Amino acid sequence: MWGGRAGALLRGWGRRLAGAPGRRLLSGNAASQAGSSAPQCWKCGGPGATARGDGFFCAQCRALQPPDPTRDYFSLMDCNRSFTIDTTKLQHRYQQLQRLIHPDFFSQRSQTEKDLSEKHSTLVNDAYKTLLAPLSRGLYLVS
Repeated sequence: MWGGRAGALLRGWGRRLAGAPGRRLLSGNAASQAGSSAPQCWKCGGPGATARGDGFFCAQCRALQPPDPTRDYFSLMDCNRSFTIDTTKLQHRYQQLQRLIHPDFFSQRSQTEKDLSEKHSTLVNDAYKTLLAPLSRGLYLVS
């Protein structure tokens, strides 16, 4: 199902971040995590987005999972939490994430996945715009 370019991105991103210390992968919403140690998939009831996977999709049914509203922009965009960042790396990460979660790629999916895709895309857009501009990046760091 996830072959070609998207599958390669998913597999590569999951391998690269799975062992990275201090990195939290995007997972289910914070409310669902409060009652249990692992978030459950909204679609199949499985373990949901796991730390060993890509963090966006259920490991069992590959359904897009809800974003974590407490997620830090720096960890989402895979940047060090400092004022000085590599804007080329930031742009590459932005494009990589949009290829995974942009709403255009979910036009044939359920309404729930369409809505979740919009939420993820909005979060990624906000993170990118905030971290790209030095002033907004500085303000985000001190807040």
